[in-house]
Amino acid sequence: MAIAVAASDAAARITLNDLLNRQRTAQLREGTPSAAVRIDRLNRCIALLVDFRSEIEAALNEDFGARSSHATAFTDVAGSIGPLKHARDHVARWMRTERRSTTPRILGLFGAKAEIRHQPKGVVGVISPWNFPVNLTFSPLAGVLAAGNRAMIKPSEVTPATSELMKKMFASAFDEEEIAVVTGGPDVGQAFSGLAFDHIIFTGATSIGRHVMKAAAENLVPITLELGGKSPVVIGRSADLTTAAARIMSGKTLNAGQICLAPDYVLAPSDQIGGFVAAAKSAVGHMFPTIRDNPDYTAVVADRHYARLTGYLDDARAKGAEIVEINPAGEDLRQQPHRRIAPTLILNPTDDMKVMQEEIFGPLLPVKAYQKVEEAIDYINSHDRPLGLYYFGADKDERDRVLDKTTSGGVSVNDVVMHVAQEELPFGGIGPAGMGAYHGYDGFREFSHRKSVFHQMKKDIGPLRMLRPPYGAGLTKYLATQIKR
Repeated sequence: MAIAVAASDAAARITLNDLLNRQRTAQLREGTPSAAVRIDRLNRCIALLVDFRSEIEAALNEDFGARSSHATAFTDVAGSIGPLKHARDHVARWMRTERRSTTPRILGLFGAKAEIRHQPKGVVGVISPWNFPVNLTFSPLAGVLAAGNRAMIKPSEVTPATSELMKKMFASAFDEEEIAVVTGGPDVGQAFSGLAFDHIIFTGATSIGRHVMKAAAENLVPITLELGGKSPVVIGRSADLTTAAARIMSGKTLNAGQICLAPDYVLAPSDQIGGFVAAAKSAVGHMFPTIRDNPDYTAVVADRHYARLTGYLDDARAKGAEIVEINPAGEDLRQQPHRRIAPTLILNPTDDMKVMQEEIFGPLLPVKAYQKVEEAIDYINSHDRPLGLYYFGADKDERDRVLDKTTSGGVSVNDVVMHVAQEELPFGGIGPAGMGAYHGYDGFREFSHRKSVFHQMKKDIGPLRMLRPPYGAGLTKYLATQIKR
């Protein structure tokens, strides 16, 4: 069963430590789980998502005020089942001992062996965010469970209905010694991140990630950080603007732009800005002919985030930006029961604007002009390395210049966000965008201890004896083959 913890940090830490110790004791008692046990746990997670689909959609709609049920089914339900099924179908192969060559190779001829065995780390702490709270809990669990670990989960307090639902879901299918959900506010989160887990995965803001990493360092806990940053879009001169705008605006309006991988700003040739704006208007008009009461258009999650986003617009407007609100029906969105903000382009942005300094996490999209693509590359490189980077165009040489001369967590070419959906590709950040990577086999590796094992040859023959005193001609001859250019 899942639990809720006391409000005070000290009491929370005591309760959480008890739960951690019970999971660790169970892990030691039962030993490394077989492939069958891991597959069973993965199947139970899949069944939860299938059985609770309607409740998940309702809970997220309640937490956001308005969230598309189709978007929830796509991103949080189906988007979680895919990774779980991928792990389930491959885990038995992933678990196999990995053979390596011996050094020197001659030892292998006499029976020595080198290998890597994948061992569960133990208990993994999962700290999941509010924007895709179900997906960013279950998707990491695919790797965590495939690697044979147990898990303690701390979901976000910003989406309380969904957090309580996940507590109910896991309690219905797992003993708390396998998987436990811990709910609570920042005090509980702080206590949780300070536990001596065997690994922690945190998904969220870079600012919070620094605190989680600092807390984990106290216990030398290995950590995976999936953060964010300002993911740029580079539109090449060879790009099809109609297709590019449709895909960029689709990515920007999914979950109202509340995605760590959402396109954060566009870099486009100066003579194509007008064309991009027209194509963006057309794309949004096709997807969202209305916004105010459109069930497909998601609201901003909370009042403080709404105020933050409208503050970005006010600041940009005051500093000279051209604001292009894409509101196809011309609706008045100021007085509404929810916090919907129309997709909004910000033209002529400057670096002194807040919208160009902070991750946006909303449906606002600055569009910045360049003359040569090298200017776009230099601009990207003058800022923190982003979680994602997107290039649109048919010019292979230009594409490769952009990819080779910039560094980002991952890249989608001629689309946005979609590289995160590839289970055969590791997903992770770099620098302020995060560290470590998971998904598919890379997730299995991330949450496994890769134990190196060397088996010496059984007979104590010449190659071994010559390494022990008294040293003689054999070792002298061997060293002559090694100490040379």
